[in-house]
Amino acid sequence: MKMIQSFANKKSLMIAALMSAVMIQSAHAGTTGGGTTGTEFLSLFNMLVGWAEGYLGKALAIGAFIVGAIIGFAKSTAMPALIGVVFAIVFGLGPTIITGMFSAVI
Repeated sequence: MKMIQSFANKKSLMIAALMSAVMIQSAHAGTTGGGTTGTEFLSLFNMLVGWAEGYLGKALAIGAFIVGAIIGFAKSTAMPALIGVVFAIVFGLGPTIITGMFSAVI
């Protein structure tokens, strides 16, 4: 009873109850195994990885670098061009890093 009285108002009690429910649900969700075993989204995954690592990803990365270089030249700064380089790195290495994170064994 003292714990309930320590809350200043009903709003904070409601927030605590909702947070408890969310934590219980998230703890349960980690045990259901919805990770890398199903093949429902495998074709979508392969298509997106193919786009990111293929010619579409390379074209977007080069386009981002060129647009960044033009904007950087107009503003006399190199930051937009560096953002284009970061964009290219993310498209090149991003799918590999994400796949490694999801397939890692703990």
